[in-house]
Amino acid sequence: MEQLARPGPIGRLRQRLASSVRLKLLALVLAPLLLGVPLLLLIVWIWGTHGYDQLLVNKVSSDLVTARQYFDRVQHSVRMDLEGFAGSQRLALALEQPPGPASETLLRSAAQAQGLDYLLLLDAQGRVLAGSATLQGSDRSALAVVHEALAGRSLQGLEVFSPTQLQALDPALRERARLELMPTRHASPTPMQVEERGLMIQAAVPILDLEGKLRGLLEGGVLLNGNQGIVDRINTIVYQEASLPLGSQGTATLFLGDTRIATNVRLFEGRRALGTRVSQAVRHKVLEQGQVWLGSAFVVDDTYVSGYEPLFNLAGERIGMLYVGFLEAPLQTALHSALAGLFLLFLVVSGLGTLTALRWAQTIFRPLERMNRVMARIEAGEESARVGPTRSQDELGHLSRAFDHLLDSLAARRTEIQRAADELDRKVAERTAALEEANATLRRAQQQLVMNEKLTAIGELTAGVAHEINNPVAVIQGNLDLLEDILDEHAAPVQEEINIIHAQTQRIRAIVTRLLQFARPGDFAGYAEATDVNSVVADCLVLTRHNLNRADVQVITQLDASTSVEMSRGELQQVLINLIMNAMQAMPGGGTLTVSSRDQDCIREDGDSSDGEDAPGVIVQVRDTGQGIAPGDMDRIFDPFFTTKKQEGTGLGLSISYAIIQRYGGRITVDSIPGEHTTFTLWLRQQARYTEQASAPMFAARFLKQGE
Repeated sequence: MEQLARPGPIGRLRQRLASSVRLKLLALVLAPLLLGVPLLLLIVWIWGTHGYDQLLVNKVSSDLVTARQYFDRVQHSVRMDLEGFAGSQRLALALEQPPGPASETLLRSAAQAQGLDYLLLLDAQGRVLAGSATLQGSDRSALAVVHEALAGRSLQGLEVFSPTQLQALDPALRERARLELMPTRHASPTPMQVEERGLMIQAAVPILDLEGKLRGLLEGGVLLNGNQGIVDRINTIVYQEASLPLGSQGTATLFLGDTRIATNVRLFEGRRALGTRVSQAVRHKVLEQGQVWLGSAFVVDDTYVSGYEPLFNLAGERIGMLYVGFLEAPLQTALHSALAGLFLLFLVVSGLGTLTALRWAQTIFRPLERMNRVMARIEAGEESARVGPTRSQDELGHLSRAFDHLLDSLAARRTEIQRAADELDRKVAERTAALEEANATLRRAQQQLVMNEKLTAIGELTAGVAHEINNPVAVIQGNLDLLEDILDEHAAPVQEEINIIHAQTQRIRAIVTRLLQFARPGDFAGYAEATDVNSVVADCLVLTRHNLNRADVQVITQLDASTSVEMSRGELQQVLINLIMNAMQAMPGGGTLTVSSRDQDCIREDGDSSDGEDAPGVIVQVRDTGQGIAPGDMDRIFDPFFTTKKQEGTGLGLSISYAIIQRYGGRITVDSIPGEHTTFTLWLRQQARYTEQASAPMFAARFLKQGE
């Protein structure tokens, strides 16, 4: 609650302002400089950055308009060149002759002169007469440009040619259009690996005779895939020398879909970024929504101030994009450098003003600081601290002299109060010591009484439970003997199970005896024999085999002990079975149970090594991969009647096991990590050292310790 009530930074600042005249004066003097200047700088930064970004957007918008106009002029020039050739005398003379090698030569010469990638001569019905042996006689009247030319109107536009169409025109065109797609950051996912389509500037013009009748058509086109001349010319026109200062670099690109098919964007070693793709955000806005993109965009491997607009075919479908842009980083660096210089100038001016204000304010708060230091020295125990003489005759000088007089008066009063307080403390200390001694005596008596009552109740309850269990066990044993007599030789098939029941009945009797042993441990001490630990472990695993299999518990044994221990075999079996069953119950979903044994050179009771006696013996460990023991339960697991299995256990198993091992001079320790594992370790002595301690020594010891 104290932490929740602690004031925050603003609250602490308010408290200091409320308690310090110096801080108030400094705040009054420095507030215009420390608050006004940063606010002004922030406004300048926001306004300057926004205005500069808007200027960049306006520039790239103007650049995009210029690039579009030039690209439209390129398309228009393709049509105009075809119209000039359509009205030429050379073509008119060629049309007087049947199509043949002369016509092919003329068309190739004209295509080369006009920069066309293909040129076809069509008849008045739109069928190919010359220009492509593959398309000879094919009907192209369905094409939009050809359809308009058949109606007597010239037309140009952009069209996407399939690989088959390119192959039919010229196999070299198909190979030139083919682009391997390159992995591009921020691009939308695509299963395509290769772009084989071609983006073509296509034009068709009619050929008219002197009377204005249609004699045929000319169809031609320029393939834009890999056509670096067009994008370089766009870049030269848009970004002339010195139009981009500060080291920025302008670029232009033609896209087929979202793939760069002609660009001067570079990757590495001067290689152009052909086959790379536009970012997903740009694709969505330009190609899918049909809008113009103006602003920053990620281009291949850097950020550019970019302008994108969609390209349409003659049917009005979006088939690609036109792009212009320039590197943003150099311009942003220049902007930030200019703003940083401006900020530095502001800071220098503010710093000089702050120093001047502080020197002036010192003449006011120096006397106040002297009084504040005197108060701090007095709080630290220096009662003789004073402000001392001062030459100041203003209000602060009068205040310091009055402050010294007040301190002298308080010192005299404090001396009188201290004498009275010392006398009172002496009397209180005498009375408190007597009361503490009486209380300690009472607590010790009460603790001893409560412990004796609890242990007596535990003994009486244990004896009663043992007596009640003996009755049904006697009935079971009697009926089992009767069953054997009746079955006689017919009992042979189940004789092993009957023997197990006999053994377990005897084990119940032994457990009842252990309960009595827990109630009266002195009556049972000393019944021991040399016991092979490994054979006892094997017997215990046989007896619990069905339960372990049913619980899907895998058992691993590492029995390396060769030393026998002096104790009752049945009692050791009882302890091990109890630990094995506890481990099984800790793994309700199955797990691994590891039982190991090894020789140990020195076994000491409760880890005590004060006597220096070497006592060889055996260490037995039972480890499970179960739920573990909660940290809060570790100190209570050996207490009588403590159990976490509220509906099943009695809480006596581990307490009795502890008493059994301890009676022979051994001990039990436990190590557990909740959710991972629990390991119980039995420290067994080769030669027993009997003890007459109570059955639950740890319980009694903790009980007394908690009561102190």
